Amino acid sequence: MSIKIGLLGAGHLGKIHLKCLKNTPFELVGFYDPSPETCQKVSQEHNIPSYSSVEELLSQVDAIDIVSTTNTHYELCHKALSAGKHVFVEKPFVKDLKQGKILMDMVKEKGLAFQIGHVERYNPAYKQVAEMGLQPKFIEGHRLAQFNPRGTDVSVVLDLMIHDIDLILQLNQSAVQNIYANGVSVASDTPDICNARIEFEDGGVVNLTASRISMKNMRKLRLFQQDAYISLDFLNKETQIIQLEELSDGSKEDENGIYIDTNKGRKRIKINQADVQPNNAIEDELNDFYLSIGEGKEISVSIEDGYRSLKLAYQIMDKMESNLG
Repeated sequence: MSIKIGLLGAGHLGKIHLKCLKNTPFELVGFYDPSPETCQKVSQEHNIPSYSSVEELLSQVDAIDIVSTTNTHYELCHKALSAGKHVFVEKPFVKDLKQGKILMDMVKEKGLAFQIGHVERYNPAYKQVAEMGLQPKFIEGHRLAQFNPRGTDVSVVLDLMIHDIDLILQLNQSAVQNIYANGVSVASDTPDICNARIEFEDGGVVNLTASRISMKNMRKLRLFQQDAYISLDFLNKETQIIQLEELSDGSKEDENGIYIDTNKGRKRIKINQADVQPNNAIEDELNDFYLSIGEGKEISVSIEDGYRSLKLAYQIMDKMESNLG
């Protein structure tokens, strides 16, 4: 099935999307960027036509991939949906919850595919455990990045932490009960580092730290649940699962094994370095977007998912701002 797609925003990430779209079943029609210099350069580098306006590009496609700055997302999504186009948009899909609600209503009314680019859902470290039915009671996350002026128009919560917010809301479906947060603006006008503690009604607790002024990069989640500890390294795409196993009746202990006495008896410690499969996460999410349009596949990261993540992000930012005074 031929599905024509265009791209809005040919910056750093936009150019990556252009390359990835060429490897999907989509028919890539062209792109638009508000900078004439960028249009000329990217068009020549990637041998892809540029269009003179958003409206001109929308008139030529069935779907649109929006990789522009966050503050333009709402207007572009609204234009695309009004024109009857399917939408893929990078996270966060809007900056304002009211705008998010308007877009949600439009998607329901028009029955169009709308997917949000929470790309860590496609990280092989997470995919390795996503179907395990995990029930973590404590989650600790660190998402640290070296300073880059790109993205500082929004808080570090919307820039970085929102990746982990999306994941924890997938791992714990219970309602949020309490939020505690602190943050500091160091190198930009918006907070550059934030720590948030999120407590769920089922007793689960999450502690997230996001920083864009770190000396090194780190993207890790650690999950703790009964009889298991799971470490997810998104940067190095590694998954380690440490489990406590029951000893079968009459079984002898292996001299090379690791054992521990617990309040439920003696158990074996099993360490599994999961064999994760390399992938291109952006290509995978765009391929899923294609299937949702062409074959009716369920949207992997829906607008409802994006709204829930955005709502929690704003709750964290509100708590952080109140503590900043």
